[in-house]
Amino acid sequence: MFRVTVRRPGKVEREEADTLDAALAVLRARAEAVAAGPAREPIDLRVRRIEPVQQVALRLEVRTPEGRRAGIDVRGDGSAEAWTGRIRRAVVSAEAGEDAYAALRRVLSGSTSVEP
Repeated sequence: MFRVTVRRPGKVEREEADTLDAALAVLRARAEAVAAGPAREPIDLRVRRIEPVQQVALRLEVRTPEGRRAGIDVRGDGSAEAWTGRIRRAVVSAEAGEDAYAALRRVLSGSTSVEP
């Protein structure tokens, strides 16, 4: 059983899926709904400015039956970034022709490089 966790400011939701494809479909639908929305505004602090690309608007995680964790961060400007790991997240580099979702699928569907 694959577990999809959706984290947004002030709210955590969890769903279960029987297959990796189903889990990634849930993840992509949730991420694209937020990414299609309006971009966030920059946050001005006294000492620094946090641009929308630096803000995480939505964090989605897939946990496999083996306990591996990976996911997508949707940034405040609508861009998406794939990652692996639990405590220490490592960004998944997209290969030629891949978007963040395809890179996540590649990593979860057979590679042994995902941290437990």
